[in-house]
Amino acid sequence: RGDLHTHTDWSDGRDSVEAMALAAQEMGYQYIALSDHSPSSFVANGLDEERLALKAEEVKAVNAATQGVEVLMGSEVDIKPDGSLDYSDDILKSLDFVVVSVHGSFSQSRDEMTKRVVCALENPFVHVLGHPTARIIGRRPPCDMNMEKVADAALQNGKALEINASCHRLDLKDSHVRLAVEKGVKLIVSTDAHSLAQLGDMRWGVAVGRRGWAGTGDIINTLDVLELLRWLEAHG
Repeated sequence: RGDLHTHTDWSDGRDSVEAMALAAQEMGYQYIALSDHSPSSFVANGLDEERLALKAEEVKAVNAATQGVEVLMGSEVDIKPDGSLDYSDDILKSLDFVVVSVHGSFSQSRDEMTKRVVCALENPFVHVLGHPTARIIGRRPPCDMNMEKVADAALQNGKALEINASCHRLDLKDSHVRLAVEKGVKLIVSTDAHSLAQLGDMRWGVAVGRRGWAGTGDIINTLDVLELLRWLEAHG
């Protein structure tokens, strides 16, 4: 019923807040989260606190002017090498939706990477771990981490794991989806769209979810908008 990980021209996306909101409306979605990068992703034009506040004002205005779709103020927040996050807790708790991701220091050892990701999942204001293994198909191998421990941390802390539907990522992969489902970990399927056209990639993530035997009840963004807002409030 919606896409929870997308980017706009505030960071490295091609299209505006309004354009993404209208596209979601046309697709029949009930909600879309605009989750632009945090400041450590400087190559991706990540938002400092001042720009984040300005974007929040625009999201509020577009939300008020757009009928039938809830526009959520989100962020894709970098997980630093020590497991800390790129925004303060005060900023994180002001956001509607927080997805955290690894975007650097990919060569950490298995134990270091696992500890790093688990630490991020323990933050009370995080909702989802984005593209959990950080792989880019044909360009970068997955990070070495203990996915059992990551899934356990997600379950214990009430967080979800992402099935990133980008055809360049497909991360989680199907076997990791199955692991999460067997443990009772919630998932989201999202496009990580950086343009209007990439919103259509959702079907690839749905296919990965099906290969991992995920059902409707396993996927957070099958919830209607009111159920989703209640889940976000309770889990971040």
